[in-house]
Amino acid sequence: MGHEWDPSEYERAASLAVTAVAAYVGESQAGDGPAVSRAPVAELLEELDLRRLLRDGGMDLEGFEPWLKALLRHTTRLHHPGELAHQVASPDVPAALADLLHGAANQPTSIYEMGAATAATEAAVVEWMAERVGWDGRAGGVLTHGGSLANLTGLLAARAAAAPDAWRDGMAPGLCVFAPPSAHYSVKRSVAMLGLGERAAIPLEVDELERILPERLDATLERVRADGLRPMALVAAACATSTGLHDDLETIGRFCREHGIWFHVDAAHGASALLSPRHRGHLRGLEQADSVVWDAHKMLRTSSVCAAILLRDAGRLEAAFQQQAAYLFYDDGGTEGGPGPDLLSRQFECTKAPLGLKIFLNLAWRGERGLGEYVGAQYDKAARFFELIEAREGFECLCRPESNILCFRYGRDSARQVELRERLLADGRFHLSSTEVDGERWLRMAVMAPATDEATIESLLDEIERLDARTQGGLHDPAGQA
Repeated sequence: MGHEWDPSEYERAASLAVTAVAAYVGESQAGDGPAVSRAPVAELLEELDLRRLLRDGGMDLEGFEPWLKALLRHTTRLHHPGELAHQVASPDVPAALADLLHGAANQPTSIYEMGAATAATEAAVVEWMAERVGWDGRAGGVLTHGGSLANLTGLLAARAAAAPDAWRDGMAPGLCVFAPPSAHYSVKRSVAMLGLGERAAIPLEVDELERILPERLDATLERVRADGLRPMALVAAACATSTGLHDDLETIGRFCREHGIWFHVDAAHGASALLSPRHRGHLRGLEQADSVVWDAHKMLRTSSVCAAILLRDAGRLEAAFQQQAAYLFYDDGGTEGGPGPDLLSRQFECTKAPLGLKIFLNLAWRGERGLGEYVGAQYDKAARFFELIEAREGFECLCRPESNILCFRYGRDSARQVELRERLLADGRFHLSSTEVDGERWLRMAVMAPATDEATIESLLDEIERLDARTQGGLHDPAGQA
């Protein structure tokens, strides 16, 4: 058989897939079926016939449709009102269309000649993001496959600013990074990967809600300098992954400017609130940052993964990568004098998906206002859910939410929260995560799906009470005393 693309085969198969996926999303939004599926891997290997199909092939149009429907039955349904566990987008239609286009056109954007239109789209998206942060024309950045890679890139730029010769000569001892203990795990991992060593991630003092205490920064700086260390960067959260709360960016930014410390803000989740007039105040001071992470695959409703690392001075990003490869890097490269920019000198990836297309189509379709209204609606829902939970006997919230992330618990026993989450997972109708704050375990929701409403939360609380009564056999009172 030939190896050429068969347009008619693609058209028929894509039509089957679009019909099946559209029905799947419609059912998910209506709350039909479970929010989360955790079938054992052995069961899925058998039901989806994975091993045989891998080795023998043989799938055709007739077999594809039932196989796809079986696959979709075992997914976590991100459009489902009961899907509340993680900060993963309920993707919008335009972003899904971008993925459909990418699957066929396959335009890698790192080298301009390999995807001029999609590279130009990324350039426009990055420019738009930098403008929304509040920066001038010197700013820039790149899109990356995820916020963890964006954090690593931002800290690599900070290292280049603090130790320009480190790329060639390796790390001299003494550099460190300030970060709160609740910082995303990728921050500490990045510090280790950059050659500083994990112990160079210096924990900042925080309050009982794990927000950085700005008034204690001077003391921390004095202590590490007395130990012979030099802070390379300070990482703040907007908002924190665990609690959805924001650090005081204005005060922290002033501290960093006064002491010449690179200010890196992990705003992977919260930066999208810049589009909501009612909620952008939480990000006051963001413009003081030297680098900012902004994930589109969280609150900009794009499919995974699609993140940005943005720098107030784009030239700092160029300094982060000092490398040549004769088959890719040319003396007359696309950045200057050519038709468009090659991105290899400012990012990790060599081959990179056209990530900007997903963001662009969502904005082109819904507009800044439409996406801002979505962000505002999800934040407002979390505030209303806080009131519903606080009003229910036996339940309490960690604090009033500042985003669409809300921590709560039933009773005060940490083990009880873990057990309740496991029971909910086994049932499948509601999907929650959990977190630990100041040594205590909380259930945690991220209100991502537009279909989630007050009735969803009332049903969730009813289910928690029912599961607890069945599990505990009435041994716990509402205050959580055994």
